[in-house]
Amino acid sequence: MATRQDQQIVETPTEARQAEPGPSVLALLTVSLGLAVLLMGVVWFVFFRT
Repeated sequence: MATRQDQQIVETPTEARQAEPGPSVLALLTVSLGLAVLLMGVVWFVFFRT
């Protein structure tokens, strides 16, 4: 629980995050971008290849 000390709120790192450390956001964005590029490649290959 957060406490006050000299008119400042003091929290542990976990309390400040308000959650447990999860998977890296960078990894999530990289995987999402890779899947989007792959999907667009499939759409282009199916519909626009001549």
